[in-house]
Amino acid sequence: MAFPSDLEIANSASLLPLAEVAATAGIPGEFLELYGDGAAKIKLEATDALKDRDSAKYVVVSAITPTPLGEGKTTTTVGLGQAFKHIGKSATIAIRQPSMGPTFGIKGGAAGGGYSQVVPMDLFNLHLTGDMHAVTAAHNMCSAILDAHLYHGNELGLDLHNITWRRVLDINDRSLRNITLGLGGRLDGVPRESGFDITAASEVMAALALATSLQDLREKMGNIVVGYTKENTPVTAEELGVAGAMTVILREAIKPNLMQTLEGTPALVHTGPFGNIATGNSSIIADQIGIKTGDFLLTEAGFGADMGAERFFNIKCRYSGLSPDAAVLVATVRGLKAHSGNHRIVAGRPLPEALLAENPDEVHAGGDNLRKQLENMKLHGVTPVVAINTFPEDKEADLAAIAEIATEYGALSARCTHFANGGAGATELAEAVAQAANEESSFAPLYGDELPLKDKIRTVAKQVYGAEDVSFTAMANKQLNRYEENGFGRLPVCIAKTHLSISSDPKLMGAPTGWTLPVREVRASVGAGFVYPICGEMRTMPGLGKNPAAHHIDIDADGNIVGLS
Repeated sequence: MAFPSDLEIANSASLLPLAEVAATAGIPGEFLELYGDGAAKIKLEATDALKDRDSAKYVVVSAITPTPLGEGKTTTTVGLGQAFKHIGKSATIAIRQPSMGPTFGIKGGAAGGGYSQVVPMDLFNLHLTGDMHAVTAAHNMCSAILDAHLYHGNELGLDLHNITWRRVLDINDRSLRNITLGLGGRLDGVPRESGFDITAASEVMAALALATSLQDLREKMGNIVVGYTKENTPVTAEELGVAGAMTVILREAIKPNLMQTLEGTPALVHTGPFGNIATGNSSIIADQIGIKTGDFLLTEAGFGADMGAERFFNIKCRYSGLSPDAAVLVATVRGLKAHSGNHRIVAGRPLPEALLAENPDEVHAGGDNLRKQLENMKLHGVTPVVAINTFPEDKEADLAAIAEIATEYGALSARCTHFANGGAGATELAEAVAQAANEESSFAPLYGDELPLKDKIRTVAKQVYGAEDVSFTAMANKQLNRYEENGFGRLPVCIAKTHLSISSDPKLMGAPTGWTLPVREVRASVGAGFVYPICGEMRTMPGLGKNPAAHHIDIDADGNIVGLS
C-alpha cells in the first residue's frame, strides 16, 4: 500500500478544539480570537499575562545546507515538538507562514510532512488569517503615498534616481522585477524606474517579525527609509506621513496565529520573511509568548545554519533579548552525499540511483558541510544536536557515518523517523535535545554593534561561510559609506546569498574554501533594523519554472483542494 500524501494525512486528521490546544500551553481562552476551527489569533495582552511564568528551554532548529529537495527541517521541528509529549515533557513550536510564491512555484506545501505536520494543511499554506496580504497592503500603501508625494510637488526633495522603496507581491513573477511607473499622460503619475520584490522579502515583513510590541512596530514603520535627496539625506516613511496608516493595516497581523500539529502540539505560525533574502525566522512576539508555554520552545530558522541560524543568533536574538539553550542541526544521508559533489539533484526529478547506494565514504566527504555547520553553532556558544532525518532507503553504514561526524565534534546525534511515525519516531532526538539544553549555554552574538558594516560583513563571510575574502563593487562601497554617514552603521547585517551553498555560488558543494564573497549591492532596511548586502545573482523577486506547482493544484468535484503536496 502506497504511503498517503501529506494532504491526505492532513485531511484525515481529527483536530482538537483550539481552546484545548491553548489550555495545554497555559494560554487562557480569553486571549484567543478564533478564525474558524483551524486557527486563532493570540491577543498581544497574553505577553504580559504570561510574563511571570518560568521560561521554557529555547531551541533553534536549523540544518545542513539544503539540496533543492530540502532536508526536512520543518518536518523535524514538528516531529520533535510532538516527541516531547512521548517522553513526558511539553513543547510548543514556532514556525513561519509560507509564502504563496514557493507554494505555487517549486516547493508546494510547507506545513511539515507525513505524520509530522501542522494542520489544517490547506489553511496553513493558503492565506491563513490574512497576515501576508496585510503586509503586502501596508508595503504598497507606502509606495502609493510616495508616488502621490512625487506627483504633488515632491516637497521632501526625493531624488528620482535614488528612490529605494519598491512594491511587493506574494507571487513569483520575474517580469515585475524591473518596471517603469507613471507611463501615460500627466495625470498618471511621475515616470520613473522601479520594480517589485516578493512580499516575503519586504522590509515590512522583516519589521513585523522583529517587532516586540505594537508601539515598537509603529516606530519601525516610521524609520523605514524610502529614498534619498540629492544631498544623500534619507527620507523616511514618517516624513511621508504614512507610517501610522501602515501600522493600522498591520494591527491584526502582529498577533501570532495559533494552530496545532497532528498530535495536538501547539504551533505558533507567524510572519514569513525569506530565509535567503531576509531574516528567515518567525516572529519575536510568537517566541515571547511561546517561551512561557511549556518545557521547550522550538523555533525554526530558514535554510542552512549559515543562513537562518546565523540571522537568528545575530539579528533576532539581538532584538529579542532571548538566548538559545541548544540547537538542532538536521542532516540526511542523501543531503550529505549530494555535498560530496558526485551527484546532481534536481527538484521534481527522481533521485540518482548512485545516491541511494551504500557509500559511507561519500557521506564523510560531503560531511564537510555538516562539520562546518556544527562549527557555526559552536561559534555562537550554542550546543548542537544532529537530527539524522532517516528515510526507508537509507543504509546502516551511511547513517552510522553521520553519527561518527557528530561524535567528532562532541555533538549528540539521534536518528528520527517522525515523517512515518510522528512523535514516536523522534523520542530519541527529544531525549538528546533535553540533555543538550541542560548544558550551560555561552551564547553570544558574533559581532558587536560598534563594528563597521564592512567588518561585520567580513566577519560573517569568513567565520560562518568560510570565505577567504570579500569584494565590494563601487556601488556597494558607495552605499555602505552613505549608510555609515547616515548613522546606520550600528545595525547588524543580513547577507542575501544563495541557500544552496555555504558559499555565494550555488554550484559549490560541501564547505568550500579559498573563495571570495562578491557584494554587488547593499540595501538598508532601517525600519526592520538591519543592512543587507546582496551577493552574486540573488533575486528579491523569484520566477516560476516551466512546470510550477500551480499546474497541479486544483479543486475536485466536492470542492476539496488537491495537489497541494
